[in-house]
Amino acid sequence: MASKFVSKRNIDFLLYDVFNVDELTRFDYYKEHNHKVFDMVVSSAVQLAKNLMRPILEEMDVTPPELVDGEVKVHPKVKEIMKECGEGGWIASNFPLEYGGDQFPLTLTNMSRFIFAAANYSASVYSDANAGAAHLIISFGDKALQETYLDKLIQGEWQGTMALTEPQAGSSLSDITTTAYPTDEGYYKIRGHKIFISGGDHDALDNIVHLMLARIDGAPAGTKGISLFVVPKKRVEPDGSLVFNDVVCSSVYHKLGYKGMPLTELSIGEKNDCRGYLIGEPHKGLKCMFQMMNEARIEVGLGAAGIATAAYYASLEYAKDRPQGRRITEKDPTQPQTPIINHADVKRMLLLQRSIVEGSLSLLTQCGMYYDLALVADNEEDKEKYHLLLEILTPIAKSFPSEMGVLSVSNGLQCFGGYGYCDDFPIEQYYRDIRIHPIHEGATGIQAMDLLGRKVLMKNGKASMFYNQEVQKTIDVAKGVKSLEPYAVRLDEAMHQLQQVTMHLLGVAQEDGPEVFLADASLYLEYFGRIAVGWQWLLQGIAAQTKLEKGPSKKEADFYTGKVYTMQYYFHYELSKIKGLSERLMEKAHLCVDMQTDYFYD
Repeated sequence: MASKFVSKRNIDFLLYDVFNVDELTRFDYYKEHNHKVFDMVVSSAVQLAKNLMRPILEEMDVTPPELVDGEVKVHPKVKEIMKECGEGGWIASNFPLEYGGDQFPLTLTNMSRFIFAAANYSASVYSDANAGAAHLIISFGDKALQETYLDKLIQGEWQGTMALTEPQAGSSLSDITTTAYPTDEGYYKIRGHKIFISGGDHDALDNIVHLMLARIDGAPAGTKGISLFVVPKKRVEPDGSLVFNDVVCSSVYHKLGYKGMPLTELSIGEKNDCRGYLIGEPHKGLKCMFQMMNEARIEVGLGAAGIATAAYYASLEYAKDRPQGRRITEKDPTQPQTPIINHADVKRMLLLQRSIVEGSLSLLTQCGMYYDLALVADNEEDKEKYHLLLEILTPIAKSFPSEMGVLSVSNGLQCFGGYGYCDDFPIEQYYRDIRIHPIHEGATGIQAMDLLGRKVLMKNGKASMFYNQEVQKTIDVAKGVKSLEPYAVRLDEAMHQLQQVTMHLLGVAQEDGPEVFLADASLYLEYFGRIAVGWQWLLQGIAAQTKLEKGPSKKEADFYTGKVYTMQYYFHYELSKIKGLSERLMEKAHLCVDMQTDYFYD
């Protein structure tokens, strides 16, 4: 197994040189923290990941969870991991102090989540799910729910889940049928069926707490009739004891990858004895759940970036150590073979990986900063601005690392040649593990429709306007740096073309209707995403060039020069691909709509 799975040097570069996370400490909310504390958190996350999560990466893959006598058995280390994440404050690290958190910036918390995912994605998800569930209860739960569940979730003693999907509904939540029947006892009787529930049952912790969407009996059809409930596997009696709550795991799915976390099918209320507790207002559950869903989408992006980063370092280490062939200019077979990293095509594959993983992590860090700035902004205008920036970037932050991460890991596997396809090295596991990410928490097509059909139009285009302004600021700065000016011009041209394509598609919506408008939304998502990550690389280029001008040491100069080369690679090799996407998006042919189902032959 590769010795390195993440680069603390790159993390420091993003946190301090590109985004200057220390600046957040000037706000009262974060004033108790400083650079030294932030650095200690990152270092501690690396050590926890290295010592506790990384050693069981392969074990969790080859010994997946099993349903035995009605209970899901998971790797025994899960209990220890959750205990450490709870007692160490990792689950609630960005929560307010009054709820048992450390009140760290989400930017820093997300970086620790990225580190854990890079070490062992399956192991990292247990605590991530708890953070989302606990935050939802903080935001929308009443005092009784908070007193019953928060401490157990934050301490890692109970498992939190997000229970949305049903067999007949899939991603179409308006079609869920799980039903909540009112009682006079302060709870609802829940009956239904849920599928694909991560962590929906396991034996590592004492209880499972489902945040579950259901429809109150008689509620309106569609999303307007959905409510949100806390539905525990074991309910808490007045004396504090736990009693079975009629939630049964009926099966565990056998997966391509990401095998260490059970993906479960649940039967709820078969004996008419499942009690659920309403969160928020009746029929407003989806609005509440969107908080957890959007947080999970960022976490999916972080997970994909983490896996792809680990794959990059595995392939980099192999490329440096593996001798094969000779340089094109050296034909003498009696001379020693050269490490494959000296071959131009291998460098291309490594640069592709690095451009994707470090570009993705930069975008995710940008999202964290917008969240933190929205939280501490001292006026409503700035709060709205940062909130809308986070909204418009969330579909990109989820989908770009996921889709491009698959491509990145594939190129990492290619560096290994035949060995990459075998289980001698972890790269084949990374390839399997990452494939869930384009599906998790809203498939790529759903993110695409969210971006084009909702986010670019949000608040009469305000989100798009703020985004354009943010990118333009970076372009203007880069134009003042001679070596970066050509790349600033390229990004400027790309942004103008993006605006033209967007206006064209809005015209299509008016002329041809929503089906044609959204038919190629996934292409628009890729198009938008490639430009957004180009922006992030220009930001990194500015920071790296600024450091180079100060005459750093040889080691530091190599790091910053490598950043500049990777930025240049992204612009020349990846950003350039938007030309074909823009051409397609501007065309009038509506092939995916006009294609008749009868034309698909068996």
